[in-house]
Amino acid sequence: MSKARSITRFVAGASIFGALSFILSAVTAPYLPRMPGWGIAFIDPVSIVWILCFLIFGLYTGLLCSLIGTIGLMFFDPFTPIGPVMKLAATLPIILSFNYGLRLYKVVNPSGLSLRSLKVYVPLSLLGTAVRVVVMLAANILLFLTLFNVAPVRFSLGSITFTAWTAVIVVAILINVEQSLWDCAIPYILYYTSRLHERFQAW
Repeated sequence: MSKARSITRFVAGASIFGALSFILSAVTAPYLPRMPGWGIAFIDPVSIVWILCFLIFGLYTGLLCSLIGTIGLMFFDPFTPIGPVMKLAATLPIILSFNYGLRLYKVVNPSGLSLRSLKVYVPLSLLGTAVRVVVMLAANILLFLTLFNVAPVRFSLGSITFTAWTAVIVVAILINVEQSLWDCAIPYILYYTSRLHERFQAW
């Protein structure tokens, strides 16, 4: 494939999926169920588009689509700019783990088809989820240290008492694991089990 054609495909893929991300953000972002006072969404489908774009077109197109999608979220997310930036930070570990994790399998010419096998896809999904949890745990702790004073707060659940920091850590872990499940599973189903990869594979 010529360099000019490759660049055209790169820009076209990112533009199409970026536009789709914009539309999805407009339709869903203002109405997503969120943790009160925190803003973290229990589920946010926009990153599914970003990861699907990566699976079809490769790393650079996926990253550009994610950036476009983040800009789109800035217009619709009620917790702009923190929410969109946190969303990008949460999604990048998944994409990067898929892309660079293929080196662990010593794939000579990595491509979208290299991720088709569940023996490859599932472990790299788990790797991306683990990295995501670490990154977002640190990001949320930094957020609360900067914007909120939760140290004195205590919660009681029956005879069990726990601190606000415990709640922050537990909720951040659970929501990021749950979102990673959708981010990894739905793009895989849409792209590989529907046989779209046979028609639209671009890398």
